Amino acid sequence: MKMVRSLLLGSAAGLVAVTAGQAADLPVKARPVQYVKICSLYGAGFYYMPGTDMCLKIGGWVRAEATYGINGSSTSGTFQTGDYNGRSTNNLWTRERGYITADAREQTAYGVARGYIAVGISSNNTGNEAPSAQFSSNRAYVQWAGFTAGLAVSFFDFYPAAAYLYRAGNLPSEDTGDGGWWVWAYTAQLGGGVSATLSAEEPRRAQIIAMSPGPGVGGPASPFSNGTLLPPVTNGEGYGGWQSPDIVGNLRIDQAWGSAQVMAAAHQLNPALYGATPITGHPGDQFGWVAGGGIKINTPFISPGDNVIGQVLYTEGATKYLWAPSSNTSSVVVDGADEAFGVGTDCVYGGTLAAGTATGCLMTTAWEVDAAYEHYWTPQWHQSFVVSYMDESYSSGANAMLCAAEGAGAGAGSAAVAAAGCNNNWGFWGVGSRLQWDVTKSFYIGVEAIYQQEISGTLPGNALTAPLTLANSGALSVANESNWNFTIRMHKDFLP
Repeated sequence: MKMVRSLLLGSAAGLVAVTAGQAADLPVKARPVQYVKICSLYGAGFYYMPGTDMCLKIGGWVRAEATYGINGSSTSGTFQTGDYNGRSTNNLWTRERGYITADAREQTAYGVARGYIAVGISSNNTGNEAPSAQFSSNRAYVQWAGFTAGLAVSFFDFYPAAAYLYRAGNLPSEDTGDGGWWVWAYTAQLGGGVSATLSAEEPRRAQIIAMSPGPGVGGPASPFSNGTLLPPVTNGEGYGGWQSPDIVGNLRIDQAWGSAQVMAAAHQLNPALYGATPITGHPGDQFGWVAGGGIKINTPFISPGDNVIGQVLYTEGATKYLWAPSSNTSSVVVDGADEAFGVGTDCVYGGTLAAGTATGCLMTTAWEVDAAYEHYWTPQWHQSFVVSYMDESYSSGANAMLCAAEGAGAGAGSAAVAAAGCNNNWGFWGVGSRLQWDVTKSFYIGVEAIYQQEISGTLPGNALTAPLTLANSGALSVANESNWNFTIRMHKDFLP
């Protein structure tokens, strides 16, 4: 028995000795500070990448929402999709979104060099969306020494529509923040919170309409696809190839009281052809323009966090600056026996060189007003109140060409004549309110309601002519139309 005990004790001692020897060969676990070092140069959430002077912040967010009355698209808007108020309308719409963001920064002799990217998924679900179609990316840009280059936000933007309404695309605004915009810009800091930016940007194109005997290359022969308002003509139709970026400039001030900005942009109009082949010629290139100004005033004397914001925009030939989020340009809604329509364009041209009726591209005029107020009922409960109005109008020559194509006029180009009562000027206005509960600094739940009304163009006797009648709509007359939509959203940030 003593022999067995001695053998067991000896074996245990040997095992301990072997284990201790093997443990001595393993690497010693480093203290956490050797792996992760906080970088406080750029705010919360940054840390140094091991072995470098580069600071990195990983963030992101996840969101789920549902809307009723949106006609199948949050970006095109209720009145701007290839559908109308009938049996095939998708009234219920859901979206799930999630993005991972990475923000990398380091010091250089000429200032901070920064790279930023945001990638994830974004659905647009009307009951049959495939998951493979949900990949999304809306930021990928570099900043250094005052330059910003890549997919960022237009430097024309001032009014952040998505900060006041979840379904901001259902009302007119210039805001490109949600989808992002290609820019190559330089910003000069002038001191006292004043800055100035000059930027070359992706062009904001509505459509150019060719009222010619045959379709121009790349453009429709009438203001409506396939001779109807359904589906609407999409962005950029009727333009030639991309030859010039939009040139954008702004002068901005940001201080404790709020902010203000004046901005302007030049936009190239390069129509396609008068006819079907290059031999028919084309209108000369010209530049449209848009200008605007906005102001935001913080009103903590009402309640901490409160603010009011407003802006005014005016354009000739660059109408897409007034409704950037929408993926379409023309607008239509049908309700029972009534239909409202609006033809959205940057310019209209027509006629032929041979007949002496060729016109230049007659630019469309438009203006817009946006205003919003954000009120904090408590530090966690806040509500926005928004109003927006847009008006689009045509010269007599452009209107005559449109009316002729709509069956309410005659002639082509400079010889076109509109029938009495045909007017393609149209407008759009809406109001909305969003109520949000900030459960924590990084998690909120909210609801909102939006009312929209389209002020339709008119036709003789307000009777729809053949090119305007929508298939199977049963629409009989022209009238202004309106709509309500309602949204609920739940949102969680990865970092506060």
